[in-house]
Amino acid sequence: MRVVTLPTPDDFDAWRDAARALAAAEVPPDTVVWQVGDAPGDLFAGQAVAHAASAASPGFSVPRPFIDLARDVVLASDPERFGLLYTLLARLRREPKLMEDRADPLLRRLETLAKSVRRDIHKMRAFLRFREVQDSEGSRYVAWFEPEHHIVRANAAFFVNRFASMRWSILTPEVSLHWDGAALSEGPGATKADAPEGDPTEEVWKTYYASIFNPARVKVGAMLKEMPRRYWKNMPETALVPQLIAGAQARESGMIETARAIPGGNSAIAWEALRDEARACTRCHLHKHATQTVFGEGPIDAPLMFVGEQPGDQEDLAGKPFVGPAGQVFNRALATAGIDREQVYVTNAVKHFKFEQRGKRRIHAKPGAGEIEACRWWIEQEQMLLRPRVSVALGATAARSLFNRVVTIGRERGQRLALPDGGAALITVHPSYLLRLQDKAQAEDEFGRFVEDLKLAQSLLA
Repeated sequence: MRVVTLPTPDDFDAWRDAARALAAAEVPPDTVVWQVGDAPGDLFAGQAVAHAASAASPGFSVPRPFIDLARDVVLASDPERFGLLYTLLARLRREPKLMEDRADPLLRRLETLAKSVRRDIHKMRAFLRFREVQDSEGSRYVAWFEPEHHIVRANAAFFVNRFASMRWSILTPEVSLHWDGAALSEGPGATKADAPEGDPTEEVWKTYYASIFNPARVKVGAMLKEMPRRYWKNMPETALVPQLIAGAQARESGMIETARAIPGGNSAIAWEALRDEARACTRCHLHKHATQTVFGEGPIDAPLMFVGEQPGDQEDLAGKPFVGPAGQVFNRALATAGIDREQVYVTNAVKHFKFEQRGKRRIHAKPGAGEIEACRWWIEQEQMLLRPRVSVALGATAARSLFNRVVTIGRERGQRLALPDGGAALITVHPSYLLRLQDKAQAEDEFGRFVEDLKLAQSLLA
């Protein structure tokens, strides 16, 4: 028997190196025992000698789908996963087309494990909730999560990218992650008691969640399938669900009365709660220097939403989007295109003014990826509340916020695109681009193109 000891339960590279050496030596799968760290091995392995993968082991090729499958399966909690993967690898050397046989029992079992891992990764991203605590360096956000599989390290990059400007910790039973704004570190596993119970922001979130909750549309079975009860204890809003469902009929009647009494109805209340919460936003460092949060404005039922880059100097002082020089160009273009600004919703991808101080002047500075990502939560909530039929991204920053990817304006401008939530979208230039053009003829031509883009957005409503 050969015993392969892997350093951690999610170490794909260590498994791959060992498996490559074993397969090259044609070691039968049923003679290999896989274990992790100091975990007890096979009781009947006797005096087995730990196997170390040789860097000089001859290489061989395997289909790319196998590598992708193995990366996921290694993260599974099934103790047999390493042996099952090695068995599949050994068979692949004899049966090169095996990955195409979806009826093969071994392949189906491994794909089921991989699917469960991917689902757990999604659950962690969707249902993890940070709570604010104070330490010697200021605010830190702490979250508790209990994964089904060994996915915490694999998910680290997502949270670093998403919350790059925050100092945070994610505590789990197996391992803890800590981000200080510059570097990621690991710590030992924790318990639920190590995580905070709540913070003031949580109460605001509960108010917002309760205001947008529509019990008439709740399908309890579908909700539990997508969001099992095991995650509820980590999420502040789920504590409200039972009572909101229990009072569904009364709440629905109340919502109808509210909708009759207030323009925009329940959505107006939810939007006001969202705007008020945004005023206290500290998701990135920009709030430290800007005058105020500049939230979106316009009718809650507007069919057209325009998303710009960020507020400028005048917007920062006024607290309203698109009121400076670029806003004047935007208003003129809207009027030329026959669009009433009072009937559209206007907002920005980043809600605080980013600038460089030069004497008494504040010079606009382009938002970075971390700042766009930190602020995208607000855009997502605005999109969810308004459900605009068409969203127009004014510039690359807005497009990156809406599509969560880098966008080339020249390549995708003027096309009808689909947003991740299914809504229609259009990409065009930011009005400030028109202000930077020195040649009058070119400026007039580009203004005309901009107007045509706005007309196209209007036509998409039909």
